[in-house]
Amino acid sequence: MRARIYISPKESILDPQGKAVMGALKNLGFAEVQDVRVGKYIQIELGEGIEIEARVKRMCEELLHNPLIESYRFEMEEG
Repeated sequence: MRARIYISPKESILDPQGKAVMGALKNLGFAEVQDVRVGKYIQIELGEGIEIEARVKRMCEELLHNPLIESYRFEMEEG
């Protein structure tokens, strides 16, 4: 089993890294770029277990994301 976890800054939080990337893209001629948010991607390989999705949610809430400034979502994949 594989968990794909996507963590991003909340919309209300300033994202200086995203702003820097957006500025660089515009400087390279990509004028169509309106906004950039930079986040994290975490992939975790898991063994079989009971309530595995609930355990992944707990991992996210207890360690992987900061609930004050970040939101997260995850997808589970067989494999």
